[in-house]
Amino acid sequence: MIDLKLYTNRMYLLICLCICSNFCPAQDCNAVALDAITNPGIYNVASLTESDGIRNGPGYAGATIYYPTNATPPYASIAIVPGYVSPQSSIQSWGPFLASHGIVTMTIGTNSLFDNPFNRRNALLDALVTIVAENTRTGSPLIGNLDTDRMAVGGWSMGGGGAQLAAASDPTLKAVVALCPWLDTNQLTPADLNHPAPLLIFSGQADPTAPPASHANIHYNYTPATTNKLIYEIANAGHSVANNPTGGQGDVGKIAISWLRHHLIGDSCYCPLFLDTPSTASKYMTNVVCPETTTATNDINIESNLLFQLYPNPCSGSINLEVKNIGHQTRYEVTSLTGVKISSGGLFNQITSVEVQNLPAGIYIMNVITPLISERIKFVVE
Repeated sequence: MIDLKLYTNRMYLLICLCICSNFCPAQDCNAVALDAITNPGIYNVASLTESDGIRNGPGYAGATIYYPTNATPPYASIAIVPGYVSPQSSIQSWGPFLASHGIVTMTIGTNSLFDNPFNRRNALLDALVTIVAENTRTGSPLIGNLDTDRMAVGGWSMGGGGAQLAAASDPTLKAVVALCPWLDTNQLTPADLNHPAPLLIFSGQADPTAPPASHANIHYNYTPATTNKLIYEIANAGHSVANNPTGGQGDVGKIAISWLRHHLIGDSCYCPLFLDTPSTASKYMTNVVCPETTTATNDINIESNLLFQLYPNPCSGSINLEVKNIGHQTRYEVTSLTGVKISSGGLFNQITSVEVQNLPAGIYIMNVITPLISERIKFVVE
């Protein structure tokens, strides 16, 4: 039997070597562009239904799981529910599209075509149970290949409202995609949409069923200001404009992939892609600020010509930040690996002590920024 302590120590050493040397490959964002997001994506797609052995969840009626067959696991996932009096097929185009870009996607039907948004919330939460079960189901092609910490929800019309309610019920969700969402805004309060899941809203400017002023805009305003959110209203479009990723001349699918790749998968290269307003938008608004990145991430190497060094690394309590050339506009930012800013401040001395005692143990990024350059180093909090 492997000695667990020895194994743990070796794995920890391997992580530290990767962080504190040049063994880890640098991330290159040069190839990431909105026009490079194709329909379909680069991966082959297969599907599973209940006849293939997936769980028959009591909270929904009928389901299809689409998954990439030649991507690299573990996979993030999303469950999507349709709207009022609409079958699974009304939103099913999202399944193969998202899977072709590496995201496992489950589309579902509802127990009743007349289910209200709360029933659709329950359907989504039950669908997530089914996705998680695939990670351990004997015979599933997804067994051991799912990242069950990276899950999202989406939906159209009342299903979009249900997705918002699902995020309020499950704070572990990593993203929400609301397709022309509908909720009874006469009874809705900000407390109903109080969740931290990054929210992407699509709406149609000429939507007669869920007019943006009465639905999508209220969703955006009621979701907390501390939650990353974006609303994209497609010019002259109706209620079903976002049922297919081809909506908005294909911009709907491209923005959705960019949002999910950044917030669900954690690839910060995709963040800048959804900051520019598409030509098809009649309204486009977001509160997202992308982490400052370079085309490559530098790691600690004493012999290199780095802008700064960190020590000790790993650390606890505080970490010293030593900058070679301090200028009056030099500053630092500490972010998570997914680009969430944790702390920041100005740098006025060659050596600055940054407090990290309140951070959970894990890997973080220190970014030093000047008017001319930005450089990052990963560090470990024990």
